[in-house]
Amino acid sequence: MSSHGNPAGGRLSGKTALVTGGSRGIGRSIAERLAEDGAQVVVHYGGDEAAAKETVAAITAAGSSATALRQRLGVPGDAAALWAEFDRVTSGAGVDILVNNAGVVSRLPFGEITEEEYDRVFAVNTKAPFFLVREGLTRLRDGGRVINVSTGLARGAMMPDLIAYSMTKSALDVMTRDLSKVLGARGITVNSVAPGITDTDMNAGWLRSDDEALAAAATQSALGRVGQPRDIADVVAFLASDDSRWVTGTWLDATGGSMP
Repeated sequence: MSSHGNPAGGRLSGKTALVTGGSRGIGRSIAERLAEDGAQVVVHYGGDEAAAKETVAAITAAGSSATALRQRLGVPGDAAALWAEFDRVTSGAGVDILVNNAGVVSRLPFGEITEEEYDRVFAVNTKAPFFLVREGLTRLRDGGRVINVSTGLARGAMMPDLIAYSMTKSALDVMTRDLSKVLGARGITVNSVAPGITDTDMNAGWLRSDDEALAAAATQSALGRVGQPRDIADVVAFLASDDSRWVTGTWLDATGGSMP
């Protein structure tokens, strides 16, 4: 881990967090926010090493502790390999907060999606988090937190062309619900956070290049704007803290009031 110290008095001081897909977008904002609260953060990334290094540099420059971890998800043995690397970079320190944020989107219409594409999306978005928790049980400390990043599309057909993606997150929400019962005896809470349309690189192609699309997206929220990564990160920080100790097995709507 970095030699930089954690902010004094942070509510997550002494905690270790693993954020998958933590190098960009919502994941980066989550990693930075947990670090602000005092956690030592392991920033997982799949391929963009430059973005991961940038995220770690930003966290350490702010006086917090972070390190990067590379492992492609959606391939056989991904969870075991990720945890083996985690053990290496943390010297077997264990983990208090696991944020399953990494995800991929398929934008192929229902009539065009192939079995290969379907399997790819489910492998990253659903299978990987499932086995990351299962393989991580011996590392996850009692009283810990599992936080799964879902989507508002799991509860509302606002973008029906993203059907396969939405299905992966619906399955993740069922995992959240049932896993809370499995891990509750250890004082570990399990929750899902569901963003709505958020201004990230994933949405940049259609959101940032078209003023009309941006305006239309903003109207979906009761608050009249598109979500920012920090909006989601702050909700995750609440669920990672002791303030959320009596919240588990739930789906937390963080869509800015976009759901009907």
